[in-house]
This record gives sequence, C-alpha cells and structure tokens, in this order.
Amino acid sequence: METSVSLLDALRVGTDQQAWSKMVELYAPFIRQWLRVKGAAAHDIDDIVQDVLSVVLRRLPEFEKQPHSGAFRGWLRTITVNTIRNHWRKQNKHPTATGGSDFLSMINELEDPHSQISKLWDLEHNTHVTRYLLDKVESQFQPKTWQAFLQFAIEGNPATQVADRLGISENAVFIAKSRVMAELRKQGAGLID
Repeated sequence: METSVSLLDALRVGTDQQAWSKMVELYAPFIRQWLRVKGAAAHDIDDIVQDVLSVVLRRLPEFEKQPHSGAFRGWLRTITVNTIRNHWRKQNKHPTATGGSDFLSMINELEDPHSQISKLWDLEHNTHVTRYLLDKVESQFQPKTWQAFLQFAIEGNPATQVADRLGISENAVFIAKSRVMAELRKQGAGLID
C-alpha cells in the first residue's frame, strides 16, 4: 500500500491484501482486548473478532465518512455490538460476562453513542490506533527527527529545551513535529478523525 493512500481508501477498493492485513493487525488486538477486559467469555472472543472483521471487510465499500469526527470508530462499534448479538443469537445463548455481571446490558449501553461505555470505547480506540500509527511511522524518520517529535509533541517539552538536548535548531523541532504529524494524518486518515 502506498503511504499516500489511507488504509480505509485502500480497503474500499477491495483488492489490497496488504491493506487488509494491516486492518487485521490494527483491529483484531483492539477488539480482542476490549472483549476480554469487558468480560466476554474467553471461548467466544476469537469467533467474535473474526466475525467483526469479516463484516467490516464485506461492508466497508458501503461506509462513507461523515462530516463529524469518529465516524469509522462509531461504525466499528456498531458492527461489534451487532456481531456480538448475532453470535449469541446463533448459539441460542444469553450473553453473560465473567463474574456474573450482565454482558448484555453492557452491550446495550455500548450501542448508545453518548453512554459512558461508548465514550470509553472511543477513548480506547483512539489510544490504540495512535499507538499503532506511531509504531508504524517511526521507521520512516531519522532518529533525531523522531526524538524531536516525541519530546516536543508527545512529552510536551519546550522546543528550546528539545533543540538543546538534541543539538538541533528550534526550527528543526517544529519541522520534525510537522513532518511526523503529516505522516500520521496520512496513514490514519479516517481511522480517528
């Protein structure tokens, strides 16, 4: 996949195996972890993850980015909720979480985009995608550029301090941030925004 094409755009075309592999690499761990932490039965998790990703692949050509932020994230959340319901419906089971709490009520709450659990999903999604993207783009930059970006944009250190530490100009710190952010936006187009 060319870096100028967003992952979602490449997947919409439907012929990019590398893009699909990246989608699985990105979202399978997120969905699996989310289900496990929220108490889904361990023996159901892999099947649900596979079903969610299959639905995403099949329905992605229908997905249209909305003008509001988080359209893909919300779409993925809805697919996950519906897939979980379908999974238990097919098995004629009532979903329960470990520890006896009602997993179904959590799923119902997740369906409401304004609920606390949906807000938590959104936050965890954005954190997961950001970490994934940071890992993926790091190798595209020189070590000093990457360090300048991390120290300035992520850690929040003043540009003058970062410049002094790295032996570069203050302007180079701003340029490093700009270059890395541009690549992150390009690679993550539609995944968070």
